[in-house]
Amino acid sequence: MKINKTSSNILILPNIRSAVNVGAIFRTADAVGIDKIYLVGCTPRPTDQFGRIQKDIAKSALGAETWTPWEYKEKLLPLINILKKEKYEIIALEQDEKSIDYRKYKKPAKLAFILGEEVNGLDKNILKKCDKIVEIPMHGKKESLNVSVACGVALFRILR
Repeated sequence: MKINKTSSNILILPNIRSAVNVGAIFRTADAVGIDKIYLVGCTPRPTDQFGRIQKDIAKSALGAETWTPWEYKEKLLPLINILKKEKYEIIALEQDEKSIDYRKYKKPAKLAFILGEEVNGLDKNILKKCDKIVEIPMHGKKESLNVSVACGVALFRILR
């Protein structure tokens, strides 16, 4: 698999379970200028293998799923390896002892941004493959934001 060399901002959604979250992320991706979205593992796709529209994605994406380029991949690790060979900096949005404040991160020319799944986040083996881990500092009692909200907060800041 070859990655389109003109794409500089890629978003990767591994095992995001909620179709509503996926749709909201498509809408945000369109708003911030993401060039392509990779849907990995059990992440719902805008259309199924028969070309039928996934209604919950369409409802929250409001059309962004029809013009934002996307591709499905079964596994995340091979995709990361290919993107690294294509000189993408792999960034995870995740809480981790090695994470930095997302406001201090400087965007490279080619960025592949990975979101963690809703409940368990990203596996430690995946985080080890990432070039950087960024997180949104939390000040309330909750430890995290909804994945689609966190995506919007981080991408609007990082891609400004």
